Amino acid sequence: MYEKELSVALDAVRKAGKIIMEIYNSNELGVEIKEDHSPVTKADKAADKLISEILKKNFPDYGLLTEESVDDKSRLKKDYVWIVDPIDGTKEYVAHSGEFTVNIGLSYKKMPVLGVILIPVTGEIYYATKNGGAFYLNQELLVKIHVNDKVSDLTTLVSRFHSNPTEQAMIQKHSDKIKHQVVVGATIKGCYIAHGKAEMSYRFSSNTKEWDTCAMQAIVEEAGGFILKFDGTPIVYNREDVYNKDGYVICNRKENFLL
Repeated sequence: MYEKELSVALDAVRKAGKIIMEIYNSNELGVEIKEDHSPVTKADKAADKLISEILKKNFPDYGLLTEESVDDKSRLKKDYVWIVDPIDGTKEYVAHSGEFTVNIGLSYKKMPVLGVILIPVTGEIYYATKNGGAFYLNQELLVKIHVNDKVSDLTTLVSRFHSNPTEQAMIQKHSDKIKHQVVVGATIKGCYIAHGKAEMSYRFSSNTKEWDTCAMQAIVEEAGGFILKFDGTPIVYNREDVYNKDGYVICNRKENFLL
């Protein structure tokens, strides 16, 4: 299942990553501020254009939702929809922290079924397909990954730019279990939890969108973990309103869905 989709998505993130790093290393980022007050760079736009062209060429009948393109609402009538963030963590990109990603997700009837995430600075790739497992790829090294089983002495991953008092209050509330905080950018949080390197992460703000979570959710779920809204239900996709207004928790085990 999804063999062609995975191959095309892997090709797309690699090609996009090359463009992104060329601009990153040139220091000519071309930063602009969008209407929602978030930054966009010429790398976002170039990667978005490239990925969109590759996906449309190979899957003309699939819907497409990307961060930097006009939302074609015809996607709402499609079973299969690509959901793309050409650079997740644009603030990290502009700050040259290295902690940004390229996200390509695929939803089928509103559920994530494929996720590919590239960390351009290192070349590391995390990917998963529905019922096919989750994997970590670094050059020639390919490893099947799984969340760890820890339910105590937990590490939570927090954002450099988006952490807030509500999140810190929740971490303090569960300080009997949550003992460590590590700052990690973008969807690398979900990748690390899927890889067993941490156990959880909160997102209380309502400003993430479908392209921030789709690929990550596919990977985390195939690795045995969970991305859940605060009511305990998973995020669904290909919605008319693309905002994840309810926030979410990433956790390795249901026991660590701590509220």
